[in-house]
Amino acid sequence: MPNTIPYAKKPFASSIMLWIRTDQPRQQGMDYWKGPHSGIISATPGFDEYRQIHLAETNPGLWPATPGVDTVIPAGRRIDGVAEVTFASVLSPLLGRKQTRLAYRDEINVFRRTLLYAGPPYSTRWYDVAGPGERTGARALIYLRRREGIGTRPFRKFLTDELVPALTNTGSMTELRTQVFMPWNEKLWDTPNVAHDNPAGERFHASLILGFPDRPARAAFFESPEVQGLSGHLASFASAVHAYDVSSALTYVTDGRILPHYEE
Repeated sequence: MPNTIPYAKKPFASSIMLWIRTDQPRQQGMDYWKGPHSGIISATPGFDEYRQIHLAETNPGLWPATPGVDTVIPAGRRIDGVAEVTFASVLSPLLGRKQTRLAYRDEINVFRRTLLYAGPPYSTRWYDVAGPGERTGARALIYLRRREGIGTRPFRKFLTDELVPALTNTGSMTELRTQVFMPWNEKLWDTPNVAHDNPAGERFHASLILGFPDRPARAAFFESPEVQGLSGHLASFASAVHAYDVSSALTYVTDGRILPHYEE
């Protein structure tokens, strides 16, 4: 079957990796993020969408073992969740500076480390892969680390022209979102009293969110011959593929409207 690329919306988005404080029960921190902290973030002007990607506590890595590629998520850097923010326009971040300062001050109440990854405007892709009436019942969040010696442009071209079509042609996707990141810059999100350490060898260069009808469909995808075959080619461009089990994806703002209750 020839590789085809589905229609993609190209929003302006960023994502923040989050680590919950360890001096309190993890679930207590996840609940605070889901509750009081979400209220602060949701009220930020200029958002088109705000989602919380909650990750399972046990997350060794879903991607199949691949020679030459790090697919095991290290326990010391395993993240607890991701804040996924989509802006209404490239100027929207300027509208939310006052509310963002409140978020800065509240981070210490729940997080021990936060890392902002951002891409150039409209480099994010939301692909139209769901069939009529299909809903997403399970997700995986994948981070890619570019292999040394591979430039940004060839890496991006591989992601959009080869990896995305190969994934969509499996026929099992109900959601596919991709981000390619700009070079790491700590000053983009230098919040007080929270760690932002991100050694060069541990940084990522792209992320994907894959959606499936249910957990069995997700398991079948990662065990499929198509993914096994894809892994060999992926090794030429990526030195690490960390695939997280997503426990829930909670939407608080959609189409610029704050929802009365989050939607899963």
